[in-house]
Amino acid sequence: MTDAPELVLGSASPGRAEILARARVPFRTLVSHVDEAAVGARASGASPAQLALLLAEAKGRDVAAQVAEAGVERPTLVVGCDSVFEMDGVAYGKPYEPEVAVERWRLQQGREGVLHTGQWLGLVQPDGTLRSTSAQVSAVVRFAAADERTIAAYVATGEPLRCAGAFTIDGAGAALVGSVDGDPNAVIGLSVSTLRTQCEELGVSFTVLWDSSNSER
Repeated sequence: MTDAPELVLGSASPGRAEILARARVPFRTLVSHVDEAAVGARASGASPAQLALLLAEAKGRDVAAQVAEAGVERPTLVVGCDSVFEMDGVAYGKPYEPEVAVERWRLQQGREGVLHTGQWLGLVQPDGTLRSTSAQVSAVVRFAAADERTIAAYVATGEPLRCAGAFTIDGAGAALVGSVDGDPNAVIGLSVSTLRTQCEELGVSFTVLWDSSNSER
């Protein structure tokens, strides 16, 4: 549909991209330049859920500014997301280093935590004006028990190093997740059902975003 808004994903996450692809929502990717550590430092005292939302908004607004500066010929939606894992009231982001990921798994194996995903959606108009809405989605994740050998093998895949909480449910980490209470897409990083609601809040029918060019299942 030619008059459908364009969607810009403000994230380089393969998981989020795959979610939109499976949902048949065409998009392009534009990565933010936000310093996550700096945002976290300014948000001292924020809860893990609040931190996820603050990071998502910072990233989304940064990408929306890039989009507006470049100029758009039709209304353009920009989605910014970030996830923070909470266990025992402590916020955990991406471990980055293997030894950190191992320590995280020693802590969380056989237990449960909460994965918070912040989701910001902005609508950039051709005249440069912006309207936005934000939401936060949480899900309880229960982990299977894992011995040192299993933890080491999982960390060695490299998968958990750039994931909040050092795990995924859409890759090798699925073998170590016992159950999820909540939206599994939000655990991966982007809640499609929440995105639909956010679109409606901005006056956009989510169904116009669907790509109907290929009806195969």
